[in-house]
Amino acid sequence: MNIGGEQLTAGIIAFAVIGICISLFFEFINGFHDTANAVATVIYTHSLPPNVAVVWSGIWNFLGVLFSSGTVAYSVVAILPPALVLNVSSGTGAAALFALLSGAVIWNFGTWYVGIPCSSSHSLIGSILGVSLAYTIMQSKQGEGIHWDQAEQVFLSLLISPIVGFCAAALILLALRIFLKTPRLFEPADSRKSPPHWVRGVLILTCTGVSFAHGSNDGQKGMGLLMLVLMVALPSVLALNPEMKPEEMQQLATELDHGIQYLEGKVQRKQPLPNEEAKTRLAEYNAPNGEFNDDVFPALLSELQNLRANVAGKSSLEQIPLQDRRGQRQNAFLAQQTLKKLEKQKRIGAKDLGALQTGLKKAVEYIPIWVKAAVALALGLGTMIGWRRIVKTVAERIGKTHLAYAQGAAAELTTMGTISLADNLGLPVSTTHVLTSGIAGTMVANRSGLQKSTLRNIILAWVLTLPVCFFLGATLFAGVLYLFFNVVGWK
Repeated sequence: MNIGGEQLTAGIIAFAVIGICISLFFEFINGFHDTANAVATVIYTHSLPPNVAVVWSGIWNFLGVLFSSGTVAYSVVAILPPALVLNVSSGTGAAALFALLSGAVIWNFGTWYVGIPCSSSHSLIGSILGVSLAYTIMQSKQGEGIHWDQAEQVFLSLLISPIVGFCAAALILLALRIFLKTPRLFEPADSRKSPPHWVRGVLILTCTGVSFAHGSNDGQKGMGLLMLVLMVALPSVLALNPEMKPEEMQQLATELDHGIQYLEGKVQRKQPLPNEEAKTRLAEYNAPNGEFNDDVFPALLSELQNLRANVAGKSSLEQIPLQDRRGQRQNAFLAQQTLKKLEKQKRIGAKDLGALQTGLKKAVEYIPIWVKAAVALALGLGTMIGWRRIVKTVAERIGKTHLAYAQGAAAELTTMGTISLADNLGLPVSTTHVLTSGIAGTMVANRSGLQKSTLRNIILAWVLTLPVCFFLGATLFAGVLYLFFNVVGWK
């Protein structure tokens, strides 16, 4: 089969189909796993009928993904070792994608099946770290290429999220008790009645906000991985953003000229490195433990010069010959990652080459609208189908009494506010953890009591998510890699 001038073998087509299905299934599970939290309170307090609530939440998840900027989509991809991302169309790269997605899916599906709220993002991060460790060990680097800071972020989230959720929701409920003198609001929801209109409005509003925010943030994380799966099949066709406009191409060429001039002043008499050697040096520098050395600026200069020569006179990246696009994607990706790290280490100023970083990122980190639509549909459908198990746990099994109207409002307000604050401050919080612990906080504040066995299972699942997914990612990668190398012959 030939697509866009790229010849596909039966094996590549089979991998692409399986990979796309797993990617979309991950988003499907993400929908009924994570976003069931958004509908739990509106369903259980009878603010909306279940069918209406899940469709409503599914629609807003869909819209959140569809109208997302795509900037978060590649954040998860950045955790992988740069050398693995550069060679994603190899057998090793394909095995890594298959393993990390499968590991996250297995754990997410298992925790959903037993009705335990769990973070899909943490599952994915754990699986990626496991794949990264296995890959670096195979490269005889003994775990040097692992972003251990991501593991620290997860542990920090496990510490921050429950505290924020528990305390904030409890305080909101206590404040509501002071200002509201309606006892019915603090009693378990009556299955025959709906809450007062204003409470109903607050719950529907927060459900909408949490659903949209989940789609626009967490929903994006599967997009970048789906793009990598597609690039395994079509490494040249999908290498560069075909939607860049002529004026954006001109701006990129101008910024490349500026970057080349800037770096020529940095390297002084040292000559640029040959292209392949430059890629190797920059990949080493961009590894988590990579250190700055005298070869970084010459290697970066070489990559920018090579890319500039290929965009000269072009009004679209599609005008670059098909056989050259994959190499130019590698050049642009490495250059963008290097500039980002140099700026972080204060070896270049924040404003020196910021516009060049933006242009390079636009060239390689793009999401076609049909990919957004596919992910949005999977996430939305997941919300509509698999919500019952998590909703039952959140509403009935955390406290010794069932959820009250005021408790639902306090927990949802906490969750929506925390998402907004975390996005602005860059705090590593989990929506799932905030809502679940928020409901626990309202149960304590309302003197309802807690079901210790349920809380024990939830906390155990939270703590085990990272190590279990780490193990799954590493072992699946080793197994799939053996299969690809020795059975399929794909290297």
